[in-house]
Amino acid sequence: MTTPSQLRFGYAMIFALLLGGCALGPDYKRPAVTPPPAFRSDAQNLTNSLGDTPWWQLFQDETLQSLIRVALTNNYDVRIAASRVEQARAVLMETRSQYFPQATYGGSVGAGRNVLAGQPYQEGGAFGKGYSIAGMASWEIDLWGRIRRLNESSRAQFLATTEARTNVMVSLIATVASDYFQLLALDKELQIARDTTNSFGESLRIFSDRLRGGVSSRLETASAEALEAAAAATVPELERQITVEENQIRILLGLNPGPIVRNRKLLDESLAPDVPAGLPSALLQRRPDIRQAELLVRSANAQIGSAKADFFPKLSLTALFGQTSPELSTLTGGAANAWNVTSGLSGPLFNGGLLRGQYHYAKAQWEESVLQYQSTVLNALQEVGNALVARQQLARERVEQTHAVRSYEEAVQVANERYKAGQANYYELLQEQQLLFPAENVLAQTELNQLLAVVQLYQALGGGWQNPAK
Repeated sequence: MTTPSQLRFGYAMIFALLLGGCALGPDYKRPAVTPPPAFRSDAQNLTNSLGDTPWWQLFQDETLQSLIRVALTNNYDVRIAASRVEQARAVLMETRSQYFPQATYGGSVGAGRNVLAGQPYQEGGAFGKGYSIAGMASWEIDLWGRIRRLNESSRAQFLATTEARTNVMVSLIATVASDYFQLLALDKELQIARDTTNSFGESLRIFSDRLRGGVSSRLETASAEALEAAAAATVPELERQITVEENQIRILLGLNPGPIVRNRKLLDESLAPDVPAGLPSALLQRRPDIRQAELLVRSANAQIGSAKADFFPKLSLTALFGQTSPELSTLTGGAANAWNVTSGLSGPLFNGGLLRGQYHYAKAQWEESVLQYQSTVLNALQEVGNALVARQQLARERVEQTHAVRSYEEAVQVANERYKAGQANYYELLQEQQLLFPAENVLAQTELNQLLAVVQLYQALGGGWQNPAK
């Protein structure tokens, strides 16, 4: 018979085990990465960064700001990511429940003959009835930290999904801005095509007038007609591309395909190009995909501890309190009370390598997550470096391309005046016009690429996840 002193000693031992139990497995340490002291092509090497700028301060276009706000609210990828966060939150809640006792209840009522404990019993008596009601509780004592490691893993998974949602938001902001700038570039290219068509049309009018006056040939008018038609043929294709781009932006906004109202031109856009990239080490804290990858390492690390704890015995406490009686009237009399308190210890003896396989699998998953984290950091450094050099070189390219367009415009004007004065032939005029059209398109593309380079740098630096201005 167990004495009260023995019970007190047993409870004291359990309490000591609860306090002294340690979580098995390795404690988390951030994987080793060695970012350079400064980004390549970033001569400023300052601590402040373009990535710290809120998106509504970077993009001064009110139309673009409105599009981004709608996208952050309605975009389906963002909403799907938010749903995944809620799923991870629910899983974390499930895992946390293992910290607490699990309580259940049950009751039964029945009648029968020659039955004992619900089974036929040949030596039973006559017809009988039985009633019972009970509450039961069980609690696993986390001796080896198995439950703590599971909770650590689930929490890291939950936080990783929040970072994944943030990364979707960063990508969405960059995509909406890029598509909007591409739409403005297409508007400019369409205007260039129409102006070029009109320019060739004006040359055709001059040639036709001279043909009627007998001072020109049909060859001149035919050449001008061909060039006018070729320029006009680019207009429908550009209009098609504009429609496709507008539909793409509307889909990003979670809306049906349709037009995008805009009142600005490509040249009106200006993005702070002189803000430095900051320190490479800051990427580890700013970029959501890097933070997500690190949290997945933490989760995998905790899973090693959980798998290791499965090798050791589990201690559980169970309790039952209820009433049972063959007569319903005695359930409230006190004589039918039933209770039981037990503790149990169970552990593996032989499972054919199951637990060892699970442990090695957890370690392999951790190794994979570490490599994925290190790869994510390297990719981030590459993206920032590429965007920095693109921004610098495109600025130089734009200066030269602007000079080329102005020179071609001057050449067309001079050739037109020379032709009217009879000092040049038609080929000289048409040639200069032909050179101006593609040069203007290249300049428009260069202006677009400059804007896109800043957007890409902003995204590569992890900018854009800040809450929108109210």
